[in-house]
Amino acid sequence: MMEELYYEIKPELIYSAIVISLALLLIYGTKYFYKWLNNKLGAKFPHEDTSKINLTKKILYALWVVLAIIALTFIFIDREQYSIAKNTFNKALYLGIVAVAMLLVVTAVQVWFSKKIYEKSQTQEDTTSFKFIRYVAISGVYVIGVLLMLMTFESMRGFVVTALGSAGVIAIVAGVASQEALSNLVGGLFIIVFKPFKVNDIIKIDETMIGTVTDITLRHTVIKNYQNRMIVIPNAIINKEKLINFDLNGSICCEWIVIGISYDSDIDLAKSIIQEECENHPLILDNRSHIEKVNKEDVVKVRVVSLDDSSISIKAWAWARNYSDGFVMKCDLLESIKKRFDREGIEIPFPHRTLIMKKEEESLA
Repeated sequence: MMEELYYEIKPELIYSAIVISLALLLIYGTKYFYKWLNNKLGAKFPHEDTSKINLTKKILYALWVVLAIIALTFIFIDREQYSIAKNTFNKALYLGIVAVAMLLVVTAVQVWFSKKIYEKSQTQEDTTSFKFIRYVAISGVYVIGVLLMLMTFESMRGFVVTALGSAGVIAIVAGVASQEALSNLVGGLFIIVFKPFKVNDIIKIDETMIGTVTDITLRHTVIKNYQNRMIVIPNAIINKEKLINFDLNGSICCEWIVIGISYDSDIDLAKSIIQEECENHPLILDNRSHIEKVNKEDVVKVRVVSLDDSSISIKAWAWARNYSDGFVMKCDLLESIKKRFDREGIEIPFPHRTLIMKKEEESLA
């Protein structure tokens, strides 16, 4: 009896053993392929993000298990359900292959762009365009991959065909034209094309937003300020703002050192002190032209710029190699000039108020 039962179910047992063995073989093959690919990328690109490769491995694991389960169900279903199970198997296989292919292409695109960006950064070239195009390319791969996966569902095929057609593209663009997403995308394109700033430029939007541009994405611009905080500004907003780019016309910058002295102080002595302190600072930059050097003009120009109510304002134009040096230099000079003024008897005025206390006359009544 047992022997007859064995011979009766022998084909199913052999089939099950083949399916399970094949699934295990594919799982172990995926594991070793992932390990080899991860080591390869890690050796060549040690700082590259490999999370998508790890996600691909997990998708493949799940795909092999799902396909094995579907394949095993063929044993227990009748011929009427066979076509449905076969269709489900094909859909699962197609979705898994498209998802894996999408992630692998995204990883390849990211690695290629990272390599190009690194090469350009080594030669001090602008990498802003490459960083922005990388986001466009990766987003494009994701969109195409999702559309291809939607093709497996009959109810979504009409949408996919329309979206891939020119009329569909126009309709989609028109539909989201007023949306913030498209505004930010267009804003990012304007930044890349017209280059009001680029990655690694120091920009100032207002007194609270000063820092280095670290990234320009499809949606926003990232600025790292001097407190090591990341400021994320949507491209549509930053395009409308008035900003100062300290690196647009070279990195050198001029700092204004403005100090007020009292009317009783010696103007010539105050100007001499300010000039000496500025020219002796280690971060000062000699920005004189060739003619100015021949004529032996001062490295730092100091002028009286206004006669105020209670003070005389003196301004010095001090140049530095970049914004960071200029900020440090200005702080140092304000301190050193104040100390020199104290030693030399130059008074920095402060508000004075005279209070007249009028005693109320006593009533004669």
